Amino acid sequence: MHDTAGRPKNVLEVNDLAIRFGRTEIFSRLSFTVPEGAALAIIGPNGSGKTVLLRALIGAIPFEGTLHWAPDVRLGYVPQKLDIARDVPITGFDFLRARAALSRTSNAAAFEMLTAVGLPVEAGAQPIGALSGGQFQRLLVAFALVGGPNVLLLDEPTAGVDEPGQERLNELIHRLQQDRGLTVFLISHDLSVVYRHATTVLCLGRERHWCGPPKDILTPDRLHEIYGAPIAFHVHEP
Repeated sequence: MHDTAGRPKNVLEVNDLAIRFGRTEIFSRLSFTVPEGAALAIIGPNGSGKTVLLRALIGAIPFEGTLHWAPDVRLGYVPQKLDIARDVPITGFDFLRARAALSRTSNAAAFEMLTAVGLPVEAGAQPIGALSGGQFQRLLVAFALVGGPNVLLLDEPTAGVDEPGQERLNELIHRLQQDRGLTVFLISHDLSVVYRHATTVLCLGRERHWCGPPKDILTPDRLHEIYGAPIAFHVHEP
């Protein structure tokens, strides 16, 4: 959908957002917009509130200010850490069946998400504890895709995955966005991935926030200001 000027409509508008836990302020005066089809990367030092922000966006924690999603938004969420023991005796199929029941999706449609994330059917039949780190993360992405979301929020989806697996996961997320027309919110510490795939970077600093194209945010001076130390990353040439 586009507005009368032909620009993509915003899927999210945030104004003067503030989050506090007791007397501890995580951040305040945060404002930004996300157009439909964008890839928003959220970066910043540890403790700056990246995960807290995603949890506020999905309605899991209270906040001050305004947060307005477009009326047709359907959210899919991949947490940084799933609060489930990996030795629980359930299979990947069991996991997807539970999500299908919640979203009133057929089991067959849910199981098709395995193919969408590049997992073989055999992986779905295995106990989740038998999956590799990369396979389990792909299962979480499949879980988030059940129900047909048009916005996908991912909190460090490559955490705990080896380097080759990280690259494959990042490429998968990029391909899913393109193939399914998704708007993507991604927390990542890999600035080379952010530079390559994000259309907009939201940086949460200790005292200030910045939002703009990767080439404007990921500069040596800005990164030094954000992280308090020189930060370098490799830009992969196309």
